[in-house]
Parts: sequence; structure tokens; C-alpha cells
Amino acid sequence: MFASFSAWSARGRGAARLAAGALVSGLAATGVLAGAGTAVADETAPGRGGAVATVGGLKTYGAAVIRGAAGDQQVSAGLFEMSVEGGGTLQTYCVDIHTPTQKDARYHETPWSGTSLGTNEDAGRIRWILQNSYPQVNDLAALADRAGVRGQLTEQDAAAGTQVAVWRYSDDVDVDALDPQAEQLADYLHENARNRPEPRASLTLDPPAVSGRPGERIGPVTVRTDARSVTVSPPADAAMSGVRIVDGDGEPVTTATDGSQVFFDVPEDAAADTAQLTVQASTTVPVGRAFASESRSQTQILAGSSESTVSATASATWAQEGPVPALSARENCAKGGVDVTAVNRGEAPFTFALAGLEYTVVPGGTRTVTVPLDEDRPYDFTVEGPGGFEQRFTGMLDCRTRAAEIGTATHSLGESSPTPVAGAPTDVNLAETGASAVTPWIVGTAIGLVVLGGAGLVVTRRGRTASGG
Repeated sequence: MFASFSAWSARGRGAARLAAGALVSGLAATGVLAGAGTAVADETAPGRGGAVATVGGLKTYGAAVIRGAAGDQQVSAGLFEMSVEGGGTLQTYCVDIHTPTQKDARYHETPWSGTSLGTNEDAGRIRWILQNSYPQVNDLAALADRAGVRGQLTEQDAAAGTQVAVWRYSDDVDVDALDPQAEQLADYLHENARNRPEPRASLTLDPPAVSGRPGERIGPVTVRTDARSVTVSPPADAAMSGVRIVDGDGEPVTTATDGSQVFFDVPEDAAADTAQLTVQASTTVPVGRAFASESRSQTQILAGSSESTVSATASATWAQEGPVPALSARENCAKGGVDVTAVNRGEAPFTFALAGLEYTVVPGGTRTVTVPLDEDRPYDFTVEGPGGFEQRFTGMLDCRTRAAEIGTATHSLGESSPTPVAGAPTDVNLAETGASAVTPWIVGTAIGLVVLGGAGLVVTRRGRTASGG
């Protein structure tokens, strides 16, 4: 999710507002509270890290058949190609057979916990399939021999067979590849898959939000990456504000590596405010990373990556006195909502309102509130605190595959070419992969209110910590 945010606005504190909003960038809900004044969300939401890419459609594919009580349905199955912002190309398979892929949809690298993979006990088997099949294994003769495929295995067969094997674990559907060679590969991959751990993000900053007093180094923020090194960009107004990005010894930092810790060095006389740092690198994205769209488009899982541009941001908030909060949020599919975490590095309690209820974070403490949300619905809610303090979070929860929502029964396809859904955008490709013609919902309409009762909030109190996150 692309969290837009503002804080310490002119408006006083009141009950949090929760309403449907426009679809915004990405799925993994992450955001950071600003300090004094108003801050504007960056292209990469604070807290999220990794690659941002636009889907270009199926590039290598064959055919598959979904078996259902209402009849059989033929669909395309294979590899998508995605263009990375800043440079690079990704190859992906989809993990939601009944959901359409929107043409030119924008995707963000996302933890499994923010997608249907987070509650799928077979997600690790899907990663094994990706690591042991096409395009990671591009010697098709060797792949065919290993899988016991009889006859020639083409790239189209390999892509279709791999996608079918992925669908059997991601959607728990009865699906077969149409080509015999592709079906033999699918059976081999499905039967031999083993659990593998989730790969870590290509690049993140941990925690995504920190806070403290002027005159001290605020942090640390730890770099997590597979890249050899990353470039560190200071706040845009660093020359004017005097805020520097430094290491533990107070030395300016322009590059960092995995595990490096950086700090915001804030002048002692600085007024309450916020600042943001950005890190960027060029690296291959690990196979098995999930990619979620900013709209209702099929979740993708990475099968191959060129050298690609990845980035991440983090922010710091400071004030001379009182509470000094830092807020972040992350979608939690296991709990069916968004975890909002507030850290208070001030010397006074921080009380905030969310969904009509008030919560207090003691000095030096951390508190997480889970906001339960409706599946496939845009959300827009604001955390409000003393003195006009505001932090807004917007996005859309997409935690279940369409098969899990409607059951595994499918309907037969009335014609061989895609039929547009009434009211859907005309540039949406409704049947790139999956049984999109049976989908009974309209894509991309952000309407209705997300109703949250105060009793519906699940509150988790965490112990006091010495640092944010």
C-alpha cells in the first residue's frame, strides 16, 4: 500500500476516520508519521522496500484447463514479464488463478505476509517449484530428463507446466496443462515440491520510522539487502535543515552494505519536524519474492530477475518536548487487517485515536493495534493525536485468492476470447491467465464505506523497547 501521510496539521484530534478511498500504490501497508508541518508521500512508501514494476503481459505461455463442477475452462498459463522502474526486467508467475491481470498494473515487492501466500502452508513448495523449473532451469533437455518428460519440452511447455504446478499449491484447484509434455512437467513439480523458506527482501530499512530529540543521533536504521552496496541519499532539504545521515561514529554516510546502521543527525536547535532518507541499489531480486498490485490485479511471484533497481525509505520525527511518536503500518493477512505500530521516544505519554477508540503509548514504549478490514476493499483511515497530529493510511487488503473466496468450482468459458466485465476499464486484459471471465466483481471501483466497530479492533501490546520498530 502506498501510505500517504501528514502530521501536526491544523485540525484538532478527533475520532479516526475510516472510509473507502481511491486505490493507491501497492498492497503491503507501510507508512511513516511526519513531524511538524505536512509531509507528502514519496513514490516508494516509507517502510516498503525493493522493486517496483509494471506488468507487460504474458510472454511465454501455453494452455491449461481448469476442471470444475460446471464444466472445464481453458486458460492461458505461463510467464509474465514486468518492467522495473529505474531499470531491469522481472519474470513472474501468478498465484491467483481466478483474478484477472490488469494491463500495465503497477506492482510492488511485498512480504508473503501481505498476500495470500502468508496464510498458505504450501507457499514454500511454490518457491521450490520456481527454483527447480523454468526459467531458473533453462536447459530444457536436462529439465525434461529430470522430470521424466516424454517428447520435446519447449519453452512454452515449460512455462505452462510450471504455472500449473504453482496454481495447484497457490489456489488448490484442479488444473491440468493441455500439452502432454507440459502436464508431465507439472505432475513432476507438484509431486516433488518441498518446503523452502521465504526469501528476504531485495532491499529494506528496519525500522521504517524512528523518532527522538534534536541534538542527538536518531536511529539506528538498519540496511537489509542482497546487493553488494547501496547508495544513501540524505533528506531533500538537508542543506537547509542541517540534518545529516551518519554512522554510529557520527561520520557522514553516502554508501552502505547489508547490516549497516545509519542515523539521522539532527541539529540541537531544530524545531519539531520530520526528515526522510532513501537508499537505492542495483541487484537481482530473489526468486520467490511476491509482487502485489496497487489495484485488484493478480498477485505475482518472482521466477527470474535481471539486474534491477531497488529502493527503500525511512523517516525520522523529532520534537523538543512532550511525546515523540513514530508510526508505521503493515498489512497482516494472518489477522485480516493492518497492524499500526506506534513507538514513543518522548518523555510524556502519546495518546492517539483510531477507529473511535483511544490508545496510549508510554514513554519509551511501543504499541501495535490491528485494524480489521474487508477483503478486496479500499481502505482509508487516520491516526490522530494531540495538537493536530495526523497520520493517514490508505490501501487495499488482498489476502485471499479468488478460489478461497468463491470455492474451487468454476464455470465454463462461453467463448474462446476474453469477454469484458461490465463496467471494467477498457484497457484491462481479463484473461491473460486464470479464469477471469467467471469473476463476479467489477475491477477498480473504490466505493462504499469500510465499517469498523471499536469492539472489532484487536489490540496487541508489546513490551517497551530501546529502539523503534
